[in-house]
Amino acid sequence: MDLGLRGKVAVVTGASRGIGKAIANSLLNEGCAVAICAREAGRLTAAVGDLEKIGPRVLGVPTDVTDAAAVQEFIASATQAFGRIDILVNNAALFSTLELRPFEKIPPEEWRKVMDVNTLGVFLCCRACVPHMRKGGYGRIINLASGAPLKGVPLFLHYIASKGAVIAMTRGLARELGGDGITVNSLAPGFTLSENVAQHEMHRRQGEITKKTRAIQRDETPEDLVGAVSFLASADAAFITGQTLVVDGGSAMI
Repeated sequence: MDLGLRGKVAVVTGASRGIGKAIANSLLNEGCAVAICAREAGRLTAAVGDLEKIGPRVLGVPTDVTDAAAVQEFIASATQAFGRIDILVNNAALFSTLELRPFEKIPPEEWRKVMDVNTLGVFLCCRACVPHMRKGGYGRIINLASGAPLKGVPLFLHYIASKGAVIAMTRGLARELGGDGITVNSLAPGFTLSENVAQHEMHRRQGEITKKTRAIQRDETPEDLVGAVSFLASADAAFITGQTLVVDGGSAMI
């Protein structure tokens, strides 16, 4: 099905691998120009090389999403390369490297780092992109949240707090930007077996437990999320805003 995304310009953060890379891949296949960022320049360069096999309109800029100046430079590079910004997918987040542990054992510095990447990064990227969306008269912001705060998953309180905040930010931004024709929605995946998550035995064990809670009892992969992102980015979703779409195989049913 053609969702009418051909010619749109999308920004995807945290897209050197895993969910972000799968989303960038899908949007390229839909005909978008795609600007991606990640902190690690080597992985980003490799991802750009892979994506360019699909389409030439790809830009990669090493960026720390917690650095306001770096985010502004990334978005400036994207608009210089492609002329505008239509779609923002806030995917960059800390998760796979986090150790599962009781809340009282989470170091305060780790809590701050998680909140900086997972919430401040969303704020900074929205702040940088929205003026371009207003100018272009079209805007779709899709924030990657999580099903974890919906279920009260234990042992990574900082992570579920940050993703609960993303859902709240999505709702508030939807109210603020509705008059500009910009929609803001969040996507809440279940435990997703991306390449970086699969590297950690602790998370693989947690994934086996989560799989048993699903109506569709199989592993969730990054490719399970791309259709929902493309739909929310399209004109077909013009009257949907402030919502959280859960894509987890029927674990959290809200």
